[in-house]
Amino acid sequence: MKRLSAVMMAVMVILSVSVLFTSAEETTADVYVTISSAGDITVAAEKLTVTDTNGDGALTITDALYTAHEKFYEGGSKEGYATGNTEWGLSLTKLWGVENGGSYVYYLNNDFASVFNLTTPIKSGDYVAAYSFADLKTWSDKYTYFDRYVEDVKAGEVTLTLSKADFDQDWNAISIPLEGAVITVDGKSTDVKTDAEGKATVKLDTNGKHILSAAYDTKTLVPPVYVATVTGGKDPESEIKPDSTEPSTQPATQPATQPATDNSKATNDSADKSGSNPNAVKTGPSTAVYSVIALAVIAAFIAFAAKKRNEE
Repeated sequence: MKRLSAVMMAVMVILSVSVLFTSAEETTADVYVTISSAGDITVAAEKLTVTDTNGDGALTITDALYTAHEKFYEGGSKEGYATGNTEWGLSLTKLWGVENGGSYVYYLNNDFASVFNLTTPIKSGDYVAAYSFADLKTWSDKYTYFDRYVEDVKAGEVTLTLSKADFDQDWNAISIPLEGAVITVDGKSTDVKTDAEGKATVKLDTNGKHILSAAYDTKTLVPPVYVATVTGGKDPESEIKPDSTEPSTQPATQPATQPATDNSKATNDSADKSGSNPNAVKTGPSTAVYSVIALAVIAAFIAFAAKKRNEE
C-alpha cells in the first residue's frame, strides 16, 4: 500500500509539471505588429513573442501593443503606451508617445469588424496594426493594407494588391481596391502606381530587408506595410566618398528595417522592471496556479487516505 501511495504521489507531481508547461504554451503567441504614428511607420510588421503582460489570463491586443512598445519605443511602454477604461471597454490613451484625446484605431488581421476593444483575443500568426491619426481636423485618415505583410522572396518582381478599409451606406465595414497610390520602397517613392484593382508590380533586386508602403497626393493614408527579405539578388553597394574614385571603407549600406524616427531605437532602460503592464488591472492568479493548487490538494488527500488505510 505504501508503494501504491508513492506511485500516486509521483503521478501527481508529473501532472503538475505538465500543467505548468501546457499553460506556458497557451499564454504565449508569435504575433506580427505594425504601428503608425501620425502617418509615419514606426514598427513595421515585427514578429513578437507576446505574453500575458497584464495578468488577466488571456492574450489580447493590448498585450501585443505593450510588447511592441517595450521592445521598440525609447523608454519602453512606461513612456510610450497607456490605456484606460471607457464606455467601450479598455481603450488606448497613448500610442507611441502620442496623447491626442483618443484618436487611435487598431485592426486585427486587417479586419476592423473583429475588434471590440483592447481586450480582443489574439493567437499565433495574427497581425495587429494600430495607428494615431495624422489629420486631427477632418479625421480623413484611410486605413490601407496590402494582401500580405511579410515575406521571404527571391530577387525579381513582386506583385501586391492594395486595399482601403471603408464603410458602406449602412456603415458596415467593407474593403475596396485603392487605385492611383504611389508605391514606396524604404521610404522612397517609385514610378509605380496601383491600378484599378489595387495591383502594383515592383522590382526588388537588392538583397536584404525592404519595407514597401504607399502614398497618395490627395488622400491621407494610414501607410500600408509589406516587409520583403530579398535573396538571390545583388548586394547593397558600398558608399562612395564625394570627389573620390576610391571605394569607401565604411560597411555596405543595409536597408533599414524600419523608417528612421527619433523613437525607433529600442531600449528598456526606463521600462517597468517587473515586466508587467501597469496600464491594466490585475485579475488574480493565472490558470496554471489554480491547476497546481488543485493537484496539490488531490495529492494530499490521496496520501492521507493511504496513511489511514495502513494504520487500519
